[in-house]
Amino acid sequence: MIEITQSLAAIVPLHPAIGPVAALVAGILILMKPDLLAKIVAVYLIVVGALGLLG
Repeated sequence: MIEITQSLAAIVPLHPAIGPVAALVAGILILMKPDLLAKIVAVYLIVVGALGLLG
C-alpha cells in the first residue's frame, strides 16, 4: 500500500495551496447553494484527508 501511494505521489505532484483553494471554493458554493452544505462538506473532508495522506 505504501508503494502505491508513493508512486501516485510521484505521478501527481500536489501543490501546497490546494487545501486553501478547496476551502475557498467550498465556502463560495455553500454561500450560493446552502442546500448542498452536507455534500460540499463531505467532498471537502475527503479532499483534505486524501491530501493529508499523500502529502
